[in-house]
Formats: sequence, structure tokens, C-alpha cells
Amino acid sequence: MELSRAFYDQYGSAMLREEFPDIEGLLAVGLVGSGSECFGYDDEVSTDHDFDPGFCIFIPSEELIDSRTEFRLERAYAKLPKEFEGFKRSSISPVGGNRRGVIKISDFYVSKCGDPEGRLNAAQWLAVPEYALAEAVNGEVFADNYGLFSEIRTRLGYYPEDVRRKKLAGNLIRMGQAGQYNYNRCISHKETGAAQLAAHEFVQGAMHTVFLLNRVYMPYYKWSFRALRELEKLSSLSDSLEYLISSENDSNTSHVKGEIIEDIAGMIIDELKAESLSDAVCFDLEKHAYSVNDRITDGNIRNMNIFEGI
Repeated sequence: MELSRAFYDQYGSAMLREEFPDIEGLLAVGLVGSGSECFGYDDEVSTDHDFDPGFCIFIPSEELIDSRTEFRLERAYAKLPKEFEGFKRSSISPVGGNRRGVIKISDFYVSKCGDPEGRLNAAQWLAVPEYALAEAVNGEVFADNYGLFSEIRTRLGYYPEDVRRKKLAGNLIRMGQAGQYNYNRCISHKETGAAQLAAHEFVQGAMHTVFLLNRVYMPYYKWSFRALRELEKLSSLSDSLEYLISSENDSNTSHVKGEIIEDIAGMIIDELKAESLSDAVCFDLEKHAYSVNDRITDGNIRNMNIFEGI
């Protein structure tokens, strides 16, 4: 992120100002979308691929910037220095599909949420993969004089409240069934492989739940634990969740894991109550799931299958 911003500040900004003064005010520039660099997660290991000082130039519709000007812009971007601070720039494909360089605003948002303007109904909000929404709003916008890119970005900032509650309900019941019920049942049947699958399901549900409670999109699984550790609420669960999916299921360990599952459930229930999301009085996550669902104000969303959000 720092490398890309510095490259834009030193070369990209001047190129746009000097060569495209008539359209500079219509452009948004930044580093947003797919890749660890857009989440600020790059490290020394990341330099082995897709690590370069490139950035994105987001352009509006052809009514404002025609295809000829778009082509000129692509060529100007390609002519920027091939190396910066010791890192070579990645080549840009002439047939499109690039993650950097010139990108239509509508194409970017269609690829992330299915709508060029980020205007989603409830069914669409529930259907779009959460990692894709995370990619729609991550990174940094270095400049946006026109404001359209940032307007759509703001619109997609986070789930509408009823959608958030539907997704919470689904993940809570997923946690309850997999962790509070099926994990111990599988251990009793000596099905240690199935028990590990149950633990995995519980952890997946718990992680989504924690992100939902923080009102932050959960990124692609590669970066989910790192992102979890950065959250304001319940980030302390990270080590316990990792232990559940990385430890064995022998008699002693499975007993400890069962206790950890209940501890995690209790901490999440406490947070549900603190936010007045559930009025159930118990330690049964399934009952809290239905209580959360009952508090959804939109009847159409409330009456959807409780698993609709996952």
C-alpha cells in the first residue's frame, strides 16, 4: 500500500494532471480490490508474487470517457517507470481483467457485488459472498475528485441491519448445531474425523458471527484469522478458535475442546445481550439464533429460511 501510494504521488499524479487535464476530475485513484496488498497485509513473503507499485485508475461510463480516451489512459499508465524502489511493475494485459491500471467503475462493482452502482435488495445482500464485499470496500482511495467511486463504496460499507441480523441468526444456529451438539455426538461415536468437521463448522460460524458483531466484512479465508485479531470486539477468541481446528480429538483433548466451545458460546451470548440482539435466557445458541431472527423488522427477511444468510 505504501509503495503504491508513493508511486502514484511521484509519477501517477503528475501523469494524470499533465496528460489528462480534461478528465482528471472524473477519475478515482487508489489501491482497492483483490489481494493481500489491498488489506494492508503484505509482508516479506508477499513479495514473491503480485507485489509491485501499481495502482488502480477507476473511470466512469463511456458517456463521460470514451473508449479512445480510455485507451490513451491505459497507454500512459503502461509507460510509467517499469521499476520503483527496487520493485518491478507487473505487466498489464491488453485484453482486460486486470486488478491494476485502468478499470471501469461499473466493471469493478459488478465483479464484487453484481450491481454497477452497488444498489442491492435484501436477496442480493444475502447472496453476495462476504469476502467479495470486503474487497469492494478495502484498501485506500488516493484521490476521487468526481466522487462516484466513493459514493458506491460508501453504499456498500456494511450490511443493512435486518440483513446483518439474518446472517447472525444463521451463523448462530450453525455454531449451536455443529459445536454444542454434533461435536460431542461425533466424539461419543468415536468418529474423530466427523468431530473435526463439526469443530470446523463451529469455528466458521463463530468467526462470521464475530465479524458481524463488529460490523466488519470477513475477508477471504487466507486472511480471516489476521483480520479477526484486529477487531475491536472478541478478537481474544482467535487463539481458541485456531486451537479447535488444529488440535487432535483424543479423549483428553476433546473434553477440553468441548469446554472451549461452551466458553466461546458464552462470550458471544454475552455480546448478543449487550447489543440487545437476543432476549433468550439460556446458553443454547440455537435459541438465541431464533431470538435474533424474531427481532428482524422486515417480515420478508424474517420469514426467510434461517439459513438464508449463510
